[in-house]
Amino acid sequence: MGQFFSWVKSNEKEILVTLDNLAKKSVEISEELVIMLTDLKIDECHKKIHTIETEADKLVRDIFSELNRTFITPLDREDMQRVASKIDDTIDHIDGISARLQSYKITTAPPYALDMANELVKATKEVELMTAKLRNIKNPSSMIEHCRKTSEIEHKVDDLYSAAITKLFESNDPIEIIKLKDIYEKLESASDRCVDVADVVEDIVLKYT
Repeated sequence: MGQFFSWVKSNEKEILVTLDNLAKKSVEISEELVIMLTDLKIDECHKKIHTIETEADKLVRDIFSELNRTFITPLDREDMQRVASKIDDTIDHIDGISARLQSYKITTAPPYALDMANELVKATKEVELMTAKLRNIKNPSSMIEHCRKTSEIEHKVDDLYSAAITKLFESNDPIEIIKLKDIYEKLESASDRCVDVADVVEDIVLKYT
């Protein structure tokens, strides 16, 4: 019986470690997007971003698999699935931005895009910090603070998005408008998904403290 409970505790920890690793992938991919936007002639960035997205997909599958076969989970099963899904959504959006920059043959970073990407890095770092603390919720006020900071960052991204769209519609090139608007919307959506993670984490903190 002792061996059984030891296995359960080990499995609980493993799920949260994998979730933390997924959050780290969101930071990694957002940082790579900044590098890509700094110099869009570097083809390796797109390949690296897609590789990170593929690695993240495997982590998500691992998390869901462990949740499905684990009798006792460290936190509510549905909450953990929501955190993993929203982090994965953020990563998918960033991969989509990279793909669009490539397929639309964008050679110069669109105005405001780099600023939005830098804010996105900050948001994913907040997500990584709050996710890491799920392993031991000892300081709920600190976790709530990360949630608040993520929301503040999202407001900055919204402001940048509004400025970008205003600037964009000064153009007389409808094709350019369509391309860049798509990219800006993906950047904003990636930031929104970080806030979604923060909302779930805040629910978890309120539930367990």
